[in-house]
Amino acid sequence: MTSSTTPGGLARFNALEEHAAYAALHEACASSAWARGLLAQRPYATVEDIFSASDAATAELTTADLEEAMAGHPPIGRPKPGDPTSSREQRGMAGASEELKEEMLELNLAYQEKFGHVFLICATGRTGEQMRDAVKERIGNSPEQEREIVRTELGKINRIRLTRLVEEESA
Repeated sequence: MTSSTTPGGLARFNALEEHAAYAALHEACASSAWARGLLAQRPYATVEDIFSASDAATAELTTADLEEAMAGHPPIGRPKPGDPTSSREQRGMAGASEELKEEMLELNLAYQEKFGHVFLICATGRTGEQMRDAVKERIGNSPEQEREIVRTELGKINRIRLTRLVEEESA
């Protein structure tokens, strides 16, 4: 493959019908505004181009858009049953002790009560203890501080999910 050739997974994404491309993007991030923003800029020449579009779209999300995106994420320690994506991303909690899982449940509930949404963190590669420590640290934030941290974490998650989307081999 030469450098002037669009990578195979990205080329497949670019070639999808609009509704299929939107569905794939919406599965990566539950924000309709984010998905529409990325869809509007197709075709992408490089993976970095789609990452740049994602970063820009994430930066422009309103509070309501962020809430919509967060609604698509299960609480840490409770991946969606049958969802390989959330299970893979939360792998760090899979082997956690029952005490740690119980502590995360309590912290998730306290966080959600304070901020009105799930605790969002890019869990990929993090241990259960690291996620617990992060929620303990972040629960003291103001809603404004937390919204910007959530935006940053969502951007990281979106990049990981986009990577999987554009690097997958054809089915």
